[in-house]
Amino acid sequence: MASSYSTDLKLELMVTGENAGTWGDITNTNLNILQQAIGGYQEVSIAGGAQTTALVFSNGVISNGKNAVIKLTGAITGNQIVTIPDGIEKTYIIYNGTTGAFTVQIKTVSGTGPTFATTDKGFKSVFSDATNIVDVPLGVPGGSNTQVQFNNSGSFGGSANLVWDGTNLVLDTEGALRLGDNTGSAYVGLKAPATITSDTAYTLVLPVATGTANQVIQTDGSGNLSFATVSGGAAWQAVKTSGFTAVAKQGYFCDTTSSAFTATLPASATIGDFITFIDYAGTFDTNNLTIGRNGHKIQGDASDLTVSVERAGLTLVYVDATQGWLLETK
Repeated sequence: MASSYSTDLKLELMVTGENAGTWGDITNTNLNILQQAIGGYQEVSIAGGAQTTALVFSNGVISNGKNAVIKLTGAITGNQIVTIPDGIEKTYIIYNGTTGAFTVQIKTVSGTGPTFATTDKGFKSVFSDATNIVDVPLGVPGGSNTQVQFNNSGSFGGSANLVWDGTNLVLDTEGALRLGDNTGSAYVGLKAPATITSDTAYTLVLPVATGTANQVIQTDGSGNLSFATVSGGAAWQAVKTSGFTAVAKQGYFCDTTSSAFTATLPASATIGDFITFIDYAGTFDTNNLTIGRNGHKIQGDASDLTVSVERAGLTLVYVDATQGWLLETK
């Protein structure tokens, strides 16, 4: 009696006494086919226009339709159909590795099966029940309260207020971001105000480091946050004995004992910036301190300020381009 072939993988089924001298070769071929079915990978090109490509199941030999994983390749210019023969039971992982915005359907010759959408270049886990190809969805999101879950429309947990827009996780309609404590009974929440001025959205960018003790977070006016030290007045600097450029919110002891010199104001300033100068050695009357305006007015005047009073102490506060730096104390 001649050999027959199995229904699904087309293994050669030998009868007793048959194939003397070739039994080993046929057995090895059968084992290789089984290996294909269990872990085999095959790339199958379906390049071209609309067409049907049949996966091959030849009797007693290795053939592409018997593999466990099939990657479909090639540039497609029309909708494609890939078929396996009717009557075969088989599982697959199918990877749509083609290029081109066209559909690719996986089906039996006479039955039905799932379709990759025009932009779907992903994977499908499928099986043939001998009549149709059945899709087994991959990566189905969990539904428990311990998992991050998005539905097909990008909503989180079925909520339209928390969505993934492809780049950002968006929490809308004054929803709060809640950070719970270790018992789960209390939390700290962050949320947007009811109305944002002029409906202008903005983003706050956190500092790159943790800062130091007792510092506070400040903004540069463009949403970039940083840590800054809070003080009740100027940050006092070491005694100055020669010309220098002053920095806003700092105080300077100026010693003109050896010679007069110039303290230059900052090139840029904003309302509320202040700088304090003090006559360290009581010599401003003999060797004057000049305060260079550096492009800004002082007391509304476009000229430098000369300080010639012994033991003088003064604070300049910036207001605007019209008046510039004004004397707070004299």
